[in-house]
Amino acid sequence: MEITRIQPAGLVVSPAFSHVAVVPAGATTVYIGGQNGVDETGAVVSDDVVAQSVRALDNAEIALEAAGASLADVVQWTVFIAEGADLGAAYGAIGPRLGGADAPPLVTAAVVAALGVPGALIEVSAIAALNPA
Repeated sequence: MEITRIQPAGLVVSPAFSHVAVVPAGATTVYIGGQNGVDETGAVVSDDVVAQSVRALDNAEIALEAAGASLADVVQWTVFIAEGADLGAAYGAIGPRLGGADAPPLVTAAVVAALGVPGALIEVSAIAALNPA
């Protein structure tokens, strides 16, 4: 039993995201709270959106691994970008790592006025599922 990601007819087909994901009964769900581009002390790593994006995704990966999951297990990503930050640069830095081209995860993205961490330009959160044994 695997997670099924669907690109329904009638909706735009994108290599970057799917529209629907079906998680099998018995799967373990893992929720990763918002991760910013900060180091282990909580300091923002740079004022550059690319550097922050890479670190935010690295932090999400660390959190996933702590729960026995990986980037490949992510069903849905939520990405917040601070207004004025270069969205294209941020996605260019992390997009290839968000999921596989054959069955990409769901992605929700929003441009927001500001994030909770002063100086943060990006925040990512994830929902992952581990297939039942």
